[in-house]
Amino acid sequence: TYIGSIVASVNPYKSIPGLYDCAAVERYSKHHMGEMAPHIFAVANECYRCLWKRHDSQCILISGESGAGKTESTKLILKFLSAMSQHSLELSSREKTSCVEQAILES
Repeated sequence: TYIGSIVASVNPYKSIPGLYDCAAVERYSKHHMGEMAPHIFAVANECYRCLWKRHDSQCILISGESGAGKTESTKLILKFLSAMSQHSLELSSREKTSCVEQAILES
């Protein structure tokens, strides 16, 4: 559940199919935090948006008891941020290509 901009989660100690796959990354990348069910990808997406859109420095604090899933949570956040960075890089490459193509067409 969300508590403001904090997501409180419980380690289910088992794999839940579809919870952290590429489709989940895609879904949460298209919504602001609070628009969908609470998820660690929503927190990561909010940080990513604030970093790139508003140029605000970001910090994610992951806390919990031993075995609570801190390391796995960190991996999931890095997975999300990596996917978003790759997506941004691909868009940037396409925009540069389309600008070059447009310049060639105009000359």
